[in-house]
Amino acid sequence: MRFELPVQRLTQPHSEDRGAVRRAGLIILCLVVLRLVVAATTPLTFDEAYYWTWSKTLAGGYYDHPPMVAVMIRLGTLLAGDTEFGVRLVGVLLALPTSWAVYRSGAILFGSARVGATAAILFNTTMMAWLGTIMATPDVPLMLASSLVLWSLAKLIQTGRGAWWLAVGAAVGAALLSKYNALFLGPTLLIWMIAVADLRRWLRSPWPYLGGLVALLLFSPTLIWNAQHEWASFLKQFGRVGADEFRPRYLLGLLAGQFVVMTPAVAILGFSGLLALARGLPGLRGAATLLHATIWVVVAYFAVHALHEEVHPDWLCQIYPALAIAAAVAVERTEWRPRWQRFVDFLGRWAVPGSVAMVALIVLQLHSGVLSGYRNEEGVRLVGVGFPEVARQIEQLRVRLGASCILATDYGTTSWLMFYLPPGSCVAQHFERIRWANAKEPDAAQLNGKLLFVGRDSYQHWLHPWLVQAFASVDRVADVSRMRGPTVIETYRVDLLDGARGDILLRWPPPELIRRRGL
Repeated sequence: MRFELPVQRLTQPHSEDRGAVRRAGLIILCLVVLRLVVAATTPLTFDEAYYWTWSKTLAGGYYDHPPMVAVMIRLGTLLAGDTEFGVRLVGVLLALPTSWAVYRSGAILFGSARVGATAAILFNTTMMAWLGTIMATPDVPLMLASSLVLWSLAKLIQTGRGAWWLAVGAAVGAALLSKYNALFLGPTLLIWMIAVADLRRWLRSPWPYLGGLVALLLFSPTLIWNAQHEWASFLKQFGRVGADEFRPRYLLGLLAGQFVVMTPAVAILGFSGLLALARGLPGLRGAATLLHATIWVVVAYFAVHALHEEVHPDWLCQIYPALAIAAAVAVERTEWRPRWQRFVDFLGRWAVPGSVAMVALIVLQLHSGVLSGYRNEEGVRLVGVGFPEVARQIEQLRVRLGASCILATDYGTTSWLMFYLPPGSCVAQHFERIRWANAKEPDAAQLNGKLLFVGRDSYQHWLHPWLVQAFASVDRVADVSRMRGPTVIETYRVDLLDGARGDILLRWPPPELIRRRGL
C-alpha cells in the first residue's frame, strides 16, 4: 500500500553543498581519531568493566540493561583484545553510521545537504557524542538506533512508501535492545501521526503495526530473559517511575547538566532551531513535528521525574540526533535579526574547536587533577584511574598469602578486578548475585580455601560483622590506596578469610523482588 504525500523533494546538492558534505566528513573522521586516542589511553569506568564482564557470557538480557552493549564490546575485544581500546573500539566507530544517519535525516527532512552536514558536525561536538562514544555504554547503540529511526521516518514521509515502517520497526527494535529508554519512541510516533493531518491515514494502514511486530520480535530475547528471571530487569528500571518526596532541586540539576552535555553552542542553537520550526519553517510535511515530538516527549517525562529524583545526563541521549538537526536548521535555514545572526554564526564557527577544548580539559583533569588543585572529586572515582596498580598489589597479596579467590563488595570493584587482574583469576561479588546471573560461578574448591576480601572503606562498617560470622578467621592484611599522582582517590581494605561456614555467596533476591514477594 502506498500513500502519496504533497512533500518537498530533495534535489541534487549544489557544489557548495558537496563541499559542505566533504568538509563534514573530514571533521568527523578527525574527531573519531581523537576519540580513539582518548579511548586507548584512559582506564575503564566501573560500568564499562561491568559491561565487559557481560560480553564474556552473551545473553538475551542482564539485570541492568538489554544486551546490545555486551554485543558491541564483544565485537571490539574480538578485534583488539581485552584492553581499554578493545572494549571501546566499536562504540567509537559507531559514531560514523550515527553521523551518516543524522546527515541523511537532516538532508531529506529539510531538502538541503548543508543542513544534514551541519547537523552531523554539531552532533559530534556534543559531550554526549564525545564521551558517550568514548565510553562503552548502552547510550552508544541507542543513539545510533535513534538516528536510524529518524532516517527511516524521513524516507517514509519523503516517499510515502509504507514498507519504510518495517525499517522504523527494525530501528526501534535495535533501540529497545540497547536501553529501555527506547520505549519513549512508541508515544513519540503516535503523537507524530496524530498531530500531522496527512499522517493520520497511517493509523488505518497495516504498515505501522507490522513495523511494531518487527520491533517486538527483535526485542523478544530480552522479554524472554526477563520472564525467566522474574522480570528483575524491568522491575529495577521501571521501579524509578514512582514518585518520592518533592525535590525540585533535581530539575535545576537536569537543566544545568544538559546544558553542559549538549555543550552551550548546540544547546542554544538546538532550541533556537526548535523555535524557528515552531514558527513554520518549511521542510517536508511533518518534519518539524517529528523533531519536536522526538525531543519533547523525552524531556517532558524526565522533567517531571527530576521533581523527585536525580536524572543522569545520559538518560536523554536519544534526543541528541534530533537536537543536532534542529541546531543545523538554526544555522543553515533560518534568517535571524542581525545581532542574533552574528551570535548564531559565532556559535556555528566555534562549536568544533570549543568541544575539542572542553574534552581536552576533561582529559587533563581526569589524569592529573590539576584543574581542581589536585583535590579528589566524584568524577575520578567513577573512572579506573590508578586501579591497574591497585590490582597489581592485590594480586601480589593473593599469591603471597596463598588465597585461591578474591571476593569484592560491589559490582564496580568486582568488575575492575576481573578486567585488570591476570586472565582467569577467580573473582566474585559475594552478594547481588542477580548481577551475575549469566556468568559461571567460581568452583566450590576455589571458594572453600583461603580468600581475599577487598572492599572500599565505606562498606566495611556493615560488612565486617557478616565476615566474622561467615568465616572462622578474618585478618586484616593490608590497605591499598588508589592514587592519582599525589592524591588518594579511595582506599581498599583487604582481609584474609579462612574457614568458610557454609555458602559464602549470598543469594538473596534483589530489592525489587523482595518488595514484590512481600519479604
